[in-house]
Amino acid sequence: MSRYRYTALDDQGRTTRGELEAADTEQVLRFLRTAQLIPVQIAEAATQQASRRSKWLGKRSDKPVRSADLVAFFQELALLLHAGLPLDRALSAIASQSPHPGIVNLIQRIRDKVRGGSSLAAAMEAQNPVFSRLQIGLVRAGESAGVLEEVLARLAEYSERSQALKEQVRAALTYPLILLGVSLISVLALLTYVIPQFQAMFADAEAQLPLATRVVIFLGNGLKQYGWLLILIGAGLFLLLRRAYARPRSRLVMDGYLLQVPLLGTLLRQMETARLCRTLGTLVRNGITLLNALNIAQEGLGNRAMAAGLNPAISGLKSGSGLAGPLAKAQILPPLAIHMLQVGEESGQLDTMLFRVAELYERETDRSIKRMLSLLEPVLILGLGVLIGGIIMSILVAIVSINQLAM
Repeated sequence: MSRYRYTALDDQGRTTRGELEAADTEQVLRFLRTAQLIPVQIAEAATQQASRRSKWLGKRSDKPVRSADLVAFFQELALLLHAGLPLDRALSAIASQSPHPGIVNLIQRIRDKVRGGSSLAAAMEAQNPVFSRLQIGLVRAGESAGVLEEVLARLAEYSERSQALKEQVRAALTYPLILLGVSLISVLALLTYVIPQFQAMFADAEAQLPLATRVVIFLGNGLKQYGWLLILIGAGLFLLLRRAYARPRSRLVMDGYLLQVPLLGTLLRQMETARLCRTLGTLVRNGITLLNALNIAQEGLGNRAMAAGLNPAISGLKSGSGLAGPLAKAQILPPLAIHMLQVGEESGQLDTMLFRVAELYERETDRSIKRMLSLLEPVLILGLGVLIGGIIMSILVAIVSINQLAM
């Protein structure tokens, strides 16, 4: 049951407003007709509250929907459908309890499409680019097979795993980035504030300073005078790289180079292997043909070089070949993954083997991240310690040499 607010006219044309607990708008209409009222407007109370919030929040209601919001949406929709609620009522129930105006507006648009006769997959596709091809394809397959709630539950699990992997990588990089940022701020403070304090004392001494001290003073003066220029150059290079990465051909080349970087390339290959296999397994298990599943999974890969490496496998499937053989020739997946997929094809349990490969490389990704951090943290601490210590030592050496000359 939901709470609806209505506006109606009585037989004398006077406006009447009120609220009513009802299963749907049809029940509200029946109540108004029984009361001999002419309905003017009927809306859920939560919808009106969300609308008022949107006016106060302005553009914040149009924020992109987060991955975590979509995971919750799929989980709640699967649960309500399993409980026997019709699709449009399930969507209304989710919209009424969501605290985020963005997701409320999204679900209401989907509900309106569904009430207008669209399938859930078509309604989701109309919200482009909120939902991926993977999500739309799975929902369409679930609707065709009559197992929509089961597919939504699997989709929620898949989305949750993908989100957890992203959060794991982000969390793993947080400490090194904070450490690097604090250290760079310390170096800049030494060069632009501390060093100039000693420079006046060194000038009064009229002594020949050691080479290290002269270099540090030169860097400090350069940062004070041309720091703004360095910031502009850095921002320009960042925007240039970002623009180049947005071009398909440039991104393909850059992603190919990233795969060749020691440690980082191995980590990226493991992450993409896990993502590819879990996507393929989810699609194939829910009735989507392997060729269509591979086309959808190709778009879901973040590394364009690995995505391009799937083209021979797609061509091979079109000509009747299996999956493992063309992937082995493309050399984009680790040999162990290829071997496991080959076993899955031969035993007729490809979807099960795809999930096993995904789980294997998700664990490998976790271990690789921990190994990288175990190397990165001491390297950062040692390198930045040497840099800051070198700056301080250059000043101390100059002070000692001036004192010796004075004696």
